[in-house]
Amino acid sequence: MDVDLSVTLGRLHLHNPVLVASGTFGYAREMAGVVDFARLGGVIPKTVTRQPRVGNPPPRTVETPSGMLNAIGLDNDGIEHFIGHHLPYLRTLPTAVIANIAGKNEQEFLDMAEMIGRESGLAALELNLSCPNVAGGVDFATDAAVTRRVVGGVRAVCPLPIIAKLTPNVTNILDIARAAADGGADAVSLVNTFVGMAVDWRRRRPVLGNTTGGLSGPAIKPLALRLVWQTARSVKVPVIGVGGIATLDDVMEFLVAGATAVQLGTVNFYDPTASVRVVEGLPAALAQLGAASVREVVGTLC
Repeated sequence: MDVDLSVTLGRLHLHNPVLVASGTFGYAREMAGVVDFARLGGVIPKTVTRQPRVGNPPPRTVETPSGMLNAIGLDNDGIEHFIGHHLPYLRTLPTAVIANIAGKNEQEFLDMAEMIGRESGLAALELNLSCPNVAGGVDFATDAAVTRRVVGGVRAVCPLPIIAKLTPNVTNILDIARAAADGGADAVSLVNTFVGMAVDWRRRRPVLGNTTGGLSGPAIKPLALRLVWQTARSVKVPVIGVGGIATLDDVMEFLVAGATAVQLGTVNFYDPTASVRVVEGLPAALAQLGAASVREVVGTLC
């Protein structure tokens, strides 16, 4: 049976639903020797900011049971460097490339979105409204009115499909997701990392230089799955599932729960070929459900 893996998220069309998450795949060049980019639904390179950032003091990462904490702090060389140095390479990739930006205020989001919108070779723009280890970065996606305003402003200045990446560190993520949809987002991706910390009790000090960081990996999958399920049932835009996804079973669980597409993140650090294996296994998994397309299984949880 021929299986159609393509999915549509608003104005964004992907040849399969498997993406690699921002911050876990570098700017793709780093993975060229181990990943066949043509097999992926898309690549989301590392978040870029308006100005260069040095990030947080080390240590920046620490392993935790079934996961990791990171407090990188959006270390990057700024959007001009991204456009001049990374984008020419990214344009050559045989898959969708979705840029990811983070602003320290609303105007920076608009300025960067306008710059990105003038460039060719990008399929969409993901707004990092929810980085938990940068001062101020989490504020955008904890306030529904601000989320709506930022997404709406970006939609007005950038012709690309817009994805709003949301934080789980809120009382009610549905309010934020609805605000992103009202602002004109083509899709929402959730979740970003959960705020956590690790302590060295012998030294009586936090392990991370930033004290707290974002928890990711298999440890957060049940939490992310629940939030995706709730959001997909309540918000009228497609949902991209993120959080602890590492295997084919994980992907199928998120699709059935309501995600139209997924992002693999932390797994890229310890098994960078996982995303390709998942794509290869999708047709057989869909066939087990008697489905000839991804669309037939999305949101079919009883």
